[in-house]
Amino acid sequence: QLHLVESGGGLVQPGGSLRLSCAASGLILDDYGIGWFRQGPGAEREGISCISGNGGYMYYKKSVKGRFSIFRDNDENTVYLQMYSLKPEDTAVYYCAAAQSAIAHCSSNIDEYERWGQGTQVTVSS
Repeated sequence: QLHLVESGGGLVQPGGSLRLSCAASGLILDDYGIGWFRQGPGAEREGISCISGNGGYMYYKKSVKGRFSIFRDNDENTVYLQMYSLKPEDTAVYYCAAAQSAIAHCSSNIDEYERWGQGTQVTVSS
């Protein structure tokens, strides 16, 4: 059975860094595009980054571009989201999701993703 498990969240001060992990089991990760989404307090879930199954395409939401970096380690069957220069407005529950259709191209469209992890909390506060 397919599972995605996020980890790496926590409390960090503004300007700090975190690396989130999305570990997959029950699937071969490079058969799927992986997206990172977040949902802040009282907000809708939004797509912030994704990487295609073949690794050739990546997307970043404007608000995180230049601060966040997505990459995958197919040997570890894991996709990472490296986050730098964190801001209080980055506070949210972060989710990863898998889209079987996203081999060459991925998007922030929630409806494209079939499988979701349980989320990991990121809190940016002094």
